[in-house]
Amino acid sequence: MGKKYLGLLQNEDPLYDYLKYDIQPQLTDFCDFPVYQVYRLNASNAVFLYEEKSTHIEIIGKYFYSEREENRQIAARRLQKEYDSLQTVRDLGFDQPPLYVAKPLGKNSDLGELLMVECCEGELLSSVISRAIFEKNNDLLFDRLSLLAFFFAELHNRTAVIEKDVDFDPICNYMKRVIRQCDDLLNKEDIELFRSFCRNWHDRAEMWEDCRVLVHGDATPENFMFSQDGSVKTFDLERCTYADRIFDIGRIAGELKHFFLMNAGNKFAAEPFIGHFLWEYATHFPDREETFESITRRVPFYMGLTLLRIARNFWIDRDYRRRLITEAKTCFQEEQK
Repeated sequence: MGKKYLGLLQNEDPLYDYLKYDIQPQLTDFCDFPVYQVYRLNASNAVFLYEEKSTHIEIIGKYFYSEREENRQIAARRLQKEYDSLQTVRDLGFDQPPLYVAKPLGKNSDLGELLMVECCEGELLSSVISRAIFEKNNDLLFDRLSLLAFFFAELHNRTAVIEKDVDFDPICNYMKRVIRQCDDLLNKEDIELFRSFCRNWHDRAEMWEDCRVLVHGDATPENFMFSQDGSVKTFDLERCTYADRIFDIGRIAGELKHFFLMNAGNKFAAEPFIGHFLWEYATHFPDREETFESITRRVPFYMGLTLLRIARNFWIDRDYRRRLITEAKTCFQEEQK
């Protein structure tokens, strides 16, 4: 995880006493004179790492009231939502290996709507994918994807609401927002084409038929890591919500396609890994083949949405963004088969 050193936290900073008296004692013995090194992490939010020099204890601080969100009430709701989501999923049994969600250590409205979370150790999925590509180590990625599939199957199955079917409307509305965010790449014909894809998928019965489950909501390779004890860990549940299980599964599949397209230049190279991931996920259901068939019918939509979502990022090379747009079209066109 990329980080930039900012210096030492000053003793007179209100955060210093909060870390010293409320947060650090949850992780180690009380320190009379702790010294906290401060790092800013590469994240879309204002996220910082605080490392105590003598104990090497690391703590993550996420500020919801920041330059990204200047509405205090909205920031407070987002803080409470993520805190509750972390605790809820841990209470489901994701508080010990091999399935682990980071422990929330505290929340403080007076300090910029601050969430404090334990720092997890391990190798990010993004690093695993890149290493597997460049080292040609397929077994490494197959192994990690099997564990990740287990994580999602357990999360989804433990939270399934049998009596409530998926509401696909919010996902379609989200796709419409993403299309607007890609308007610098799309001409009028492209925009109408993507809107037509959205309408066509909206009318498919299978997009509505599964039950709702609790999804991670931001299943990107930067939000999962693998530790030496054989655990998979996650730590960012801000977007955790009830939706179609394929919201998570399709996001991972789309990210795999993106990583192999970007780093290997081959849009087909990800297929064995995507297939393996979906098949391993289906393993954890009574009828593996029926589950696999069900999820593979819906996955292309969520893969296309993921590629479109990545393409909206203006800091990515423009030619590559266009290539992602092309691949997204291919995924959405699966509805015609």
